Amino acid sequence: MKIKFKGMFSTAIAIASGVIVLAGYFFVSPLLVNVRIELVNWAVILAAFAIFVGLVNLMGVHANKVRKKEKGSVYSLILVISLLVTLVLGLALRPEHPIVAGLFNSIQVPVEASLMAVLVVSLTYASIRLLRRRLNLMGIIFISIALLVLLGTAPLPFLGDVPILSTHIRPFITQVLAAGGARGILIGVALGTLTIGLRILFGADRPYGGK
Repeated sequence: MKIKFKGMFSTAIAIASGVIVLAGYFFVSPLLVNVRIELVNWAVILAAFAIFVGLVNLMGVHANKVRKKEKGSVYSLILVISLLVTLVLGLALRPEHPIVAGLFNSIQVPVEASLMAVLVVSLTYASIRLLRRRLNLMGIIFISIALLVLLGTAPLPFLGDVPILSTHIRPFITQVLAAGGARGILIGVALGTLTIGLRILFGADRPYGGK
């Protein structure tokens, strides 16, 4: 009975908080707006503490790997040192400091760009292998578009200047076809999020129950 009452109480708090925040966007009332802003600020603070707990757990896991000298402990050591240096510099100098910004632009941005480049090459190679095993229309379309984008973007001296690729075909693929697909995915994500939010507001889903 106690567990059931606890679940009902948590559900009531979640529904009331969601309704208040939602009403604060639709009704012009200083009280509702102030309460909505306060609840959102609480959510931001809780999310920040959740990230902090995640970082502490990450540090503990990798520090334990370094202490036990497990396989891959060198990478764990690099991660721990990088995290501590970034944290200390961020707290001491602030993120907008030139040193912190320089570290971000010199390390983080190139790493992300390299990962994206590896992802593109891996997808292209995987699609070529897929075509060797099973030839279908969608695979041919995918590999053709990928090759057109790569040829229109990459500086390939042996191709020379191909204006139709860089000024017509690639912009059409990236700005029309790809943008349309990305917007469709975002709309689907938004509708899914809205559905989940409504289910939580009505008490049908209870992700805060720990089950």
